[in-house]
Amino acid sequence: MMAATSMLSVERLSQAYGGSRILRDVSFEARAGEVTVLLGRNGVGKSTLLRTLMGLHPASSGSVRVDGVELGSMPPQKRAEAGIGYVPQGREIFPRLSVEENLQIGFATGRLQRIPDQVFELFPVLAQMKTRRGGDLSGGQQQQLAIGRALCTRPKVLLLDEPTEGIQPSVIKDIGRVIRTLASTGEMAIVLVEQYYDFARELADAYLVMERGEILARGRGTQMEADGVSAMVSV
Repeated sequence: MMAATSMLSVERLSQAYGGSRILRDVSFEARAGEVTVLLGRNGVGKSTLLRTLMGLHPASSGSVRVDGVELGSMPPQKRAEAGIGYVPQGREIFPRLSVEENLQIGFATGRLQRIPDQVFELFPVLAQMKTRRGGDLSGGQQQQLAIGRALCTRPKVLLLDEPTEGIQPSVIKDIGRVIRTLASTGEMAIVLVEQYYDFARELADAYLVMERGEILARGRGTQMEADGVSAMVSV
């Protein structure tokens, strides 16, 4: 694996709805070749953070850099072109389009012109179902499709918002394997928002815990148990 360098750098990022501040001076780095897990109870701002990084919510202040490039007020399309891949909570695939057509949407960034072999190697079921409509896939298959679509943008940073939500255990294991495989290439930084603590702990190279829009705690994944992270995020 290549030496880990900061692929995503976030400094003092804040975001507000009306007069309510949702994110409060959030700062962290996510390194290439690592999985950074973001944990916290419901409603603390985890999904809002990912959506703000993707440009779907405007930041009130702060800085976001990908591979040293400041994203400023770039819209989502430009952020995708700059190297952010995003797998939203709920997957948001296009149900009437085929699996292949859903994957080809990733070409909009201009970084690739064909579906990479890697996608079908990681998710063989997608190769078997290329002509099937996205809406006809199971929840687990749709999640694999959503991750595959993000990979078709050739991301430097991959944002995953609760990829295990509503997924059967066998597919959760497959998704965990894929996340670790992607990180091990050293080619991207992965930021994983996850409610399933055991899944997050198994994958974490680094962890962040959010509370009320702020980073409450951070550390290396190997220290999650010693640092009492489970108690911080339990309901």
